[in-house]
Amino acid sequence: MKKTILAAFMFAACAGAAAADPIEGVWQTQPDEGAYAHVTVAPCGGAFCGTITRTFNASGEYASPNKGKQIVRSMTAQGGGKYTGNVWRPANNKVYAGKAEISGKQMKLSGCVAGGLICKAQTWVKIR
Repeated sequence: MKKTILAAFMFAACAGAAAADPIEGVWQTQPDEGAYAHVTVAPCGGAFCGTITRTFNASGEYASPNKGKQIVRSMTAQGGGKYTGNVWRPANNKVYAGKAEISGKQMKLSGCVAGGLICKAQTWVKIR
């Protein structure tokens, strides 16, 4: 009986991992003002959020005050690898209407103003 329960649990865990959303994982940001970060994107409520987990500059890894802060907020899947939500830009401490589009191991992440008419984008690379 224990083996059956353990096997069922392992199957469920593997099935859950296989069904992970494409936005989930660890992403490396594009450099912004000389620094870049690793951002872990995971489910949060009914959406996805990304938290800065490691930070780097020209000297290597460093203890940025932004480490542990949410940079991707409330991203919801729109289908076809597209997401909408909010993004925070640490360089100016502003939150923008955001959109993301996943293509393989790359994510184009945009922060927009003026109803989406003016956007600035970065391309992040999935590292895990």
